[in-house]
Amino acid sequence: QVQLVESGGGSVQSGGSLRLSCTASAYTYDTYCMGWFRQAPGKEREGVASIDRYGRTNYADSVKGRFTISQDNAKNTLYLQMNSLKPEDTAMYYCAAGPRTMYSGGYGCGPGSNRYWGQGTQVTVSS
Repeated sequence: QVQLVESGGGSVQSGGSLRLSCTASAYTYDTYCMGWFRQAPGKEREGVASIDRYGRTNYADSVKGRFTISQDNAKNTLYLQMNSLKPEDTAMYYCAAGPRTMYSGGYGCGPGSNRYWGQGTQVTVSS
């Protein structure tokens, strides 16, 4: 069992920056895949960015060039640096973690890897 605790959310004006953090209770095969998701009111949860144990990253098109996901394995901590924030980035942001699994793309970080979730941290961007 892995516990995830997010922090760093808040309110900023459009164009501003925030850095989210997610600290995991353990560094195991269950934290091989880690990522950030967000959910705005009335909308479905969407993936924002992901990273694997070796630092390979993926980003949603809507955040490419503005957000950067990174990790500090020594501190069991995942980060999301968010720059040039827009009002449409307003959402509850969640950290997720899990092991590699088999999926349509092969053996790796896929949909089934999101086994553990944090409680979320709110990000609000005003225009």
